[in-house]
Amino acid sequence: MVEKIVAETAQPALGQTLKKTEKVASEVQSASDNLAVVSTVLEQEIPEVLQVGEVAQALEHAAELEKKLARSAEKLAEVKADLAREIENKNTGSAA
Repeated sequence: MVEKIVAETAQPALGQTLKKTEKVASEVQSASDNLAVVSTVLEQEIPEVLQVGEVAQALEHAAELEKKLARSAEKLAEVKADLAREIENKNTGSAA
């Protein structure tokens, strides 16, 4: 869908911005997913008796980063959808 909008848009800069936003959103979501897997494995594989001090802080920090990345990915998806709608509206308006 993005490629179609970019190809058809009368606003090439907006189309390119949409494409970049889609790529960044995908990368942020992927990073969030990967961090979730790493965090889960570490929490499961490191014995609880060793999950103290700096190790505990690192695990907690990783969990916080995962949540922030997930929220950022959601916000980027919203921005991407808004931008796609705006481009579509401009294209529809310019065709009339």
